[in-house]
Amino acid sequence: MYDDTPVERESMEFDVVIVGAGPAGLCAAIRLKQLEAETGREVSVVVVEKGSEVGAHILSGAVLDPKALDELLPDWRDEADCPIDTPVTSEKFLLLGPAGSIPLPIWAMPDMLKNHGCYATSMGNVCRWLAEKAEEMGVEVYPMMAANQTIRGENGEIAGVIVGEVGYDKDGNKKDTYEPGMELRGKYTLLAEGVRGSLSKQIIAEFGLDEGKDPQKYGIGMKELWKVPDEKFRKGFVQHTFGWPLDNSTGGGSWMYHFGDNYVSIGFVLHLNYKNPYLSPYDEFQRFKTHPEVSEFLEGGERVAYGARAITEGGFQSVPKLTFPGGALIGCSAGFVNVPRIKGNHNAMKTGMMAAEAAFEALGEERAGDELAGYQARYDTSWVRDELYKVRNSKPLWSKYGTFLGALALNGLELTMSTRLGGFSLFGTLSHGKTDAASTEKASMHKPIEYPKPDGVLTFDKLTNVSFSATNHEEDQPAHLTLKDASVPVAVNLAEYAGPSQRYCPAGVYEFVTEGGEAPRFQINAQNCVHCKTCDIKDPSQNIVWTTPEGGGGPNYPNM
Repeated sequence: MYDDTPVERESMEFDVVIVGAGPAGLCAAIRLKQLEAETGREVSVVVVEKGSEVGAHILSGAVLDPKALDELLPDWRDEADCPIDTPVTSEKFLLLGPAGSIPLPIWAMPDMLKNHGCYATSMGNVCRWLAEKAEEMGVEVYPMMAANQTIRGENGEIAGVIVGEVGYDKDGNKKDTYEPGMELRGKYTLLAEGVRGSLSKQIIAEFGLDEGKDPQKYGIGMKELWKVPDEKFRKGFVQHTFGWPLDNSTGGGSWMYHFGDNYVSIGFVLHLNYKNPYLSPYDEFQRFKTHPEVSEFLEGGERVAYGARAITEGGFQSVPKLTFPGGALIGCSAGFVNVPRIKGNHNAMKTGMMAAEAAFEALGEERAGDELAGYQARYDTSWVRDELYKVRNSKPLWSKYGTFLGALALNGLELTMSTRLGGFSLFGTLSHGKTDAASTEKASMHKPIEYPKPDGVLTFDKLTNVSFSATNHEEDQPAHLTLKDASVPVAVNLAEYAGPSQRYCPAGVYEFVTEGGEAPRFQINAQNCVHCKTCDIKDPSQNIVWTTPEGGGGPNYPNM
């Protein structure tokens, strides 16, 4: 329990406060300043970022569709310092089996799924570059500033956020190093926190933004960055797979991107609606790397970084209402990932730009604290909505019918028709059904999975890999992972579900510890947390709550 003694805080006033220095937040800030330059009407903008620096918490594949960036910064290709410098030159799509693979014909796929014209890159470095652009234009960008609560106006509208509050001990008492944090007040607040952001989650619930929508769906994405020798490197090569090591009823797939200076981005996405509580996404990722279609590119190389992040997968049916009194949701705070493309950065960028235009329009009308209806209207007629609408049934078909019938056969037919017929589908619009947490079945319905031991060369144990995320948290602070009921992990989750948190967490945060013959106890190693939010999503009892730790805590991803 925090010491809630009233404190005095300094306050700064802005026209627009943006929470999160990812693609959506930074593109919103740049667009606001572009409009300022075009009209001569000043607009003050601040971006706050909880990571130790811009890009520290950014993890993405990534093959970037430059569609939104072309609109925002048309001359970006001419800039020498731009990190988007590896165009896709060749690609493969494979269905993996235990001992081999079947190539899928790229030429027969809908154009939307092809990567010609896209770029393999590091989105962490892209965000660092965008932040420099924003600052040059007059945006104030503050890293190490976690926004842990909102400020309310007279009528309950969002009027900004409190950032930078640090110095509580583990028990919630103020230490000698306590700093009260600062009020950043804004006429409008844009939430660009990424997937399952803590403020966004609260505001969606409070204002009922998801009423009438399907539950949001998620995947867990795990990534390693490798440096490989020249003979293994194929600059601009892109490979996607699905199938092995996952069974037909478990959705997921992989990516491998060759970019930059002999870097290979290797990653694995597993849909979090899986049923078997014995399944370990991390161990499936490690096993996947042993397939010959993957290992041949990594042999002789060196893993240089690791990280994990949840991914929104609900798409069109799950996008909530985008506005609330005093602000809006942009990027993955709302969820705009195109699942069959495994892409969302371009949509995040565009939604940030659209929200910026609506906010600038509202400020010009001397409005403040109301809903940015212009943003919702822009989205409803945008290419972002159009793109998501065309692929709206991809995830439900995969979930309902499995990989071979759902993802391969039915989805192939669905995407071919929908992309060519303006979104028409024989299936109409399918529903996602239940949440990912509710999809978890009791342990009694499944058998434990025996995973091979890591070899330390191609495959790695969880804690060793976490050390390659450079994750760090101030230890003497309140845990940012909390339990609604401390008895549930052992009494319910361990007893009925075999304690899935020790497996679905890709960072070794959760353990069931037995000492001296005593009953098991649940242990939270919050220091290991890479901020993926999987626990907040997948816990079958919905008993774990992820909150924002002190600013600067968490992973420090380089070149991810």
